[in-house]
Amino acid sequence: MDYKKITFKNGLRLILIRKPGSLASSVLVLVEAGSEYETKKINGVSHFLEHMMFKGTTNRPRVGQIAEELTGLGAQFNAFTSQEYTGYWAKAESHKLPKIFDIVSDLYLNPVFNDGEIEKERGVIAEEIHLRRDDNPMAEAPYLLLKLLYGDQPAGWDVAGTKEILKRIKKREIVDYRTKHYVAPKTVVVIAGKFNEKKIKAQTKSYFGGLYRSPSIRKFKTKESNQKKPAIDVKFKASGQSHMALGIRAFDMFDSRRYALLVLADILGGGMSSRLFKKIREEMGAAYYVGADADLNLDHGYLAVSAGVDHEKSEKVLGAILGELRRLRDENVPEAELRRAKDHLIGNLIIGLETSDELAGFYGEQEILTRKMLPPEKLIDRIQGIKAGDIRKVARTVFKNDRLNLAIIGPYKNKGKFNKIFKL
Repeated sequence: MDYKKITFKNGLRLILIRKPGSLASSVLVLVEAGSEYETKKINGVSHFLEHMMFKGTTNRPRVGQIAEELTGLGAQFNAFTSQEYTGYWAKAESHKLPKIFDIVSDLYLNPVFNDGEIEKERGVIAEEIHLRRDDNPMAEAPYLLLKLLYGDQPAGWDVAGTKEILKRIKKREIVDYRTKHYVAPKTVVVIAGKFNEKKIKAQTKSYFGGLYRSPSIRKFKTKESNQKKPAIDVKFKASGQSHMALGIRAFDMFDSRRYALLVLADILGGGMSSRLFKKIREEMGAAYYVGADADLNLDHGYLAVSAGVDHEKSEKVLGAILGELRRLRDENVPEAELRRAKDHLIGNLIIGLETSDELAGFYGEQEILTRKMLPPEKLIDRIQGIKAGDIRKVARTVFKNDRLNLAIIGPYKNKGKFNKIFKL
């Protein structure tokens, strides 16, 4: 497997990841457009636009035609919006790659915005918000956590926006946003699997050669926090479980300590052998799901712990989580445990990169965010190089009260019972 980056005259970047033995190949188009590029007035427009791109093109004007063609090819396909980029992808048998590339390129480059379809999609997205937030406290808790961590700025907003803003967004605002952001220097095309490089380059030039080149629009800079003490947000809901999301402000993805934080997160809550899983699920029998992860972005980042717990045990679980944070801060991780965490991270990385769509995402995400690509073997070297002292040093830096945040959803009228124990 090898990879290559080609930059065209208009600034478009093409990433080629060759895997000759692959039975399926993937195309992924990424663009620097997400909720952190939005103003409050149009929060959610990136996600709205992602939905509308499947509603027809100048070449495929009938609603549903894109999905029908891709389905007819036996392809898997979808799109997604994050805080910092949006992506459109499809995967099919390798000999069908030119056809799915044609379709994905068409929906990216030539969308039509029918007034009636825009109105329908408002309703669809409103129901998506209901599903992911209002009716799903497990998913809602992380959104409450983002508000605590970053407040009323793009980093703290929901990618989907709000139902109130959704009702007000105009067609003109959607089209203007696309015109400004969906430009060649902010677009990355990724092809992974088995392909003819000469034909793919020609196809890319044919499709994207006329894509407008304009000055790059930067995302809004995340403001520093003025937090002085632990912060808690409690939302009352008569749910069957208490859902908690604990976040600790860390650093961005360019920080050299990020690899130590990745290993720390795995030790803390990265699977069935992690400390939190063994303590809270196996020993206490207090939760079905519990885990930890590091979320690092262009100019901010945090470590998150999430759990769904028995109401009666919520305080004990919170105390147990804080206890494990203190252990990582005050004690070196034993060598055998450190080895298991590294092997777990590396194993999951390698297994995940078995498919062409995961390969495309691995290289494409790095390129769209940092304009650099670290191959798997070098990432593995970084992980292997982490020592117990590196993990403890990171823990001592970030595990502090003025970085500590907790969002919890359950049958609670106030946060008094949690305030008493929420400190390191």
